[in-house]
Amino acid sequence: MNRLGTVVSTAQGLLVLRPESGTDVEIGTPALDESLDTVGRVVDIFGPVARPYVAVTPADENPDALLGTKLYAR
Repeated sequence: MNRLGTVVSTAQGLLVLRPESGTDVEIGTPALDESLDTVGRVVDIFGPVARPYVAVTPADENPDALLGTKLYAR
């Protein structure tokens, strides 16, 4: 399991993550929390090529509750 990144903000109902350096992620990858529960799915990768952001569509109705949370990918 790889660390996907930390939720830094929400925008238009999406979670915006700042991934760890060297994290390789693909669109469609499930995003998991520390207890291995699926909290969403990667829908976009955007920003600078050297260190892009990742957008995750949340499975929960309240994405603001996940601010500051570290998410993981299998």
